[in-house]
Amino acid sequence: MAKKNNGLKVNHRKLDPKLRMVANCTTKVNAVRAEFTAALTVTGAAGKQAIVRSDDALKIVSSKQQIVPKLKSISRDVLVNVFIQMKTHGQSKEDVLPKVRKLVTTVRLHRGDQATATVELRDLAKLAEVPGVTSVEMGDTLAAPVPIRSDAAKGAPVARVPMENSLEALHHNGEGVLIGIIDVQGFDFAHADFLDKNGETRFERIWDQGGTTRPTPAELKTGPFGYGAEIQRKEMNKAIKAASKVGAPATDLEPQSQMVPGSHGTHVASIAAGNLGVCPGAKLAGVLISLTEEDEDRRRSFYDSTRLVDAVEYLIALSKKLAPKGKPPLPLSINISLGTNGHAHDGSAACCRWIDAVLSVQGRCVSVAAGNAGQEVAEFPGDLGYFLGRIHTKGSLPASDLTTDIEMEVIGNTRVDVSENELEIWYSPQDRFEVSLRPPGGEWLGPYKPREFLQNHRLQREGHFVSIYNDLYHPANGANYIAIYLTPFFDPKFVVGVKAGTWTVRLHGLEIRSGAFHGWIERDDPRPAGRVGNLEAWRFPSCFSQRSNVDNSSISTLATARHVVAVGNLDSMRERIHISSSQGPTRDDRFKPDVAAPGTDIVAAKAFTDGKEWIAMTGTSMASPYVTGVAGLMLAAQRELTASQIVGIMQRTAKPLPGRGFPWSNDGGFGCINATECVREAALVNKREERHS
Repeated sequence: MAKKNNGLKVNHRKLDPKLRMVANCTTKVNAVRAEFTAALTVTGAAGKQAIVRSDDALKIVSSKQQIVPKLKSISRDVLVNVFIQMKTHGQSKEDVLPKVRKLVTTVRLHRGDQATATVELRDLAKLAEVPGVTSVEMGDTLAAPVPIRSDAAKGAPVARVPMENSLEALHHNGEGVLIGIIDVQGFDFAHADFLDKNGETRFERIWDQGGTTRPTPAELKTGPFGYGAEIQRKEMNKAIKAASKVGAPATDLEPQSQMVPGSHGTHVASIAAGNLGVCPGAKLAGVLISLTEEDEDRRRSFYDSTRLVDAVEYLIALSKKLAPKGKPPLPLSINISLGTNGHAHDGSAACCRWIDAVLSVQGRCVSVAAGNAGQEVAEFPGDLGYFLGRIHTKGSLPASDLTTDIEMEVIGNTRVDVSENELEIWYSPQDRFEVSLRPPGGEWLGPYKPREFLQNHRLQREGHFVSIYNDLYHPANGANYIAIYLTPFFDPKFVVGVKAGTWTVRLHGLEIRSGAFHGWIERDDPRPAGRVGNLEAWRFPSCFSQRSNVDNSSISTLATARHVVAVGNLDSMRERIHISSSQGPTRDDRFKPDVAAPGTDIVAAKAFTDGKEWIAMTGTSMASPYVTGVAGLMLAAQRELTASQIVGIMQRTAKPLPGRGFPWSNDGGFGCINATECVREAALVNKREERHS
């Protein structure tokens, strides 16, 4: 039931469904889509256009005037970031890569059988035909962190990890370790929490992926990163010294592309390795992902999981560069408090596989925030936190010819959703499902059998688009999966939002041996988008109905990687896990999150402000850097630890919460991290004791 889109057909099975859907849209449509699709940019004139707003309202027209433009060719102005998977047969990876390089705009990195690349949309089908290329996967959107912010704190935080002198002699406050922070909103390198006793910054580097004020790291020969701006310590210190003379903040003299007051990235860095942080003796480096507030800037920038991989590889290269000559790389502890919810939640997403490969080398650790999707019901009238929490469903078709319905809610109530809503359903390769979809108050679409799809189909009554894919044997994990996209009608002059109400997905068992399935809704970055007529326009996440939502396995995709430390949010004052903290397990029933750490009302540096220097925030974003700092102390005590050993020690030494025992729990992992015992145990890892009989 393959459906052509206005005469052009890009349906290569090696491309993931989102790539196929995007490739079959006009440049004007993709220009608007690029405002919230992180892996997509438009470089030409269309990239400079925005949805026309009149009196802060999005223009709309009647359905009779909504003409779908004919797609005769794909413009070379549209670029997309992808992961390329290569499984060679009778040839080496080195034989495949040159063929790939002839087609794509930029191959940035390759590790093992994977490569990251920026590709012209029109070359995707050709890329999939290259012998040795088994799949091409679009980079996942990195959602902006949305911690709960308190008023500026009354005073500085107390020491986060008080330790006895004997342990300080082991970890030396993290001296000789590099703490890397991958985040957004800017790093206030001149804040008092990052200044040494000489008044100089402890930041060694800031790679601003959206910056233009300094040379790119590629020009400075620190790695294959041909974009952004790298700010070095000497340049930051020069700005700090000049600031008092010119009467301007040092960060204005050495600016970054994002410098948000109360910056998330600065707060996270302060927790992990500020002077009052967990690991105050470590060297610091920050990578600023180009996730801005402005739609037009987002349209022309990348902020997807391939850029996250670039950031990890950059920090690895920096750990080698900063090491004394002739010495091994500095031990490296990385924090990622950004999230995404796409893919199968079993560690098979391309970014997860890449990070796991990186962590096969000793002396490295990556800590990841579990996510803030734990809430499933409103706590008070008007509380919309549950929209972010109802993202997971699961169930079972016990026998052939039986059906089950899944309800997905699109926001309404005086609002209109102008975001792209995505639902993925994953099920056993042993089974065969049919899928049908019914709009609110509308007629059924389908059913669609395995290997059938509906692509960029415009609903005449509702006025927007639907795409449905029923694919078998995903190349990353062998599972079957169904992808459903509800896409607004986009045009630079008007937009038709996704119809509000309950959308029903019906699964019909054709052949059942297992019957089990999981589904996830990819969360949007909630933000207003003006008005549509009399309604407030939002880019807002859809969610499962209370009936269909299953309150577990809401952990972010990045936190399901096998060797990362996945961290939940502990409310230390109440001695319980915060309601918003995402839960495990993974789709393949592994224990994630691993541990919980203090993440509620955490006081840390407040960036880019002349007022108070401290602010309190709440979220797994605040818990993860605590663990990053503890990992830094562990690596200072024993630099040859592997990522798996670090996770194992944290699990072993964790303290159960009141009323709980030692077994793993889906929100708090194995309990609250015990920094003191982690360091003590780390120092003993390679110690051998001789027994005398």
